[in-house]
Amino acid sequence: MVLTEKVSLFFAIISLLIIVFTGIFFDLLGIAVTAAEETPFHAMASHKLRGAKDSIIILRNAGPVANFFSDVIGDISGIISGSASAAILIKINQNISIESTLFSIVLTAIIAAITVGGKAIGKEIALRHSSYIVFKMGYIISFFSLKGQKK
Repeated sequence: MVLTEKVSLFFAIISLLIIVFTGIFFDLLGIAVTAAEETPFHAMASHKLRGAKDSIIILRNAGPVANFFSDVIGDISGIISGSASAAILIKINQNISIESTLFSIVLTAIIAAITVGGKAIGKEIALRHSSYIVFKMGYIISFFSLKGQKK
């Protein structure tokens, strides 16, 4: 039995939206890393703010970090969302009718609009708030860092 026969249409569309928003989110992170300046993080590090040193490390490795977030995770999310959309459309079009064909076109247009519009909004947010986003990334990473822990 095929997996699409076991999954409800509602759950499949929710899963598709989660995949699309994951791609948008990681694209936003990649752009923020490339747009942020290192200078304010040195001032934060001198005040011993948690995550500032990790933010500096992120920015010093901006190329690989942005490549991983935007190109690897973002592009893989795009490919998976396209495949998931195709699987949903196959499930919808099991009984081909004008209504199912129109629904397929509308669903494809909505997913494309969410993806393109979401990435455009994400880029704007990333450019305007790049330092804050990178600082929050560094802050989260600081909890996993072994540098400040006692032996």
